[in-house]
Amino acid sequence: MLIHTVYFWLRKDLDGDKYTEFRISLETMRGIKHAESIHIGTPAQTAERPVLDTSYDFALTVILKDIAAHDAYQEDPIHQAFIAENKELWKKVKIYDAD
Repeated sequence: MLIHTVYFWLRKDLDGDKYTEFRISLETMRGIKHAESIHIGTPAQTAERPVLDTSYDFALTVILKDIAAHDAYQEDPIHQAFIAENKELWKKVKIYDAD
């Protein structure tokens, strides 16, 4: 199993409608057949701790069977369209892959 987690920091000049559109666009990732499951969220309202980073706007976690599924996910047209349509909306993206 491979866990692919992506954190998005959106541009601060975006209005609420753009945030909503971005969230809807993230939902399209559920159509990628190589993903076993997809979870989308925003920072949780947990108590502040020195090790906690809540500075991001959205998190996307994708569970994949293996590296081959990950590689196919990366090349999937839905994933490629998501990047093309949204890359101007974020100022920073961080990815953490774990197996």
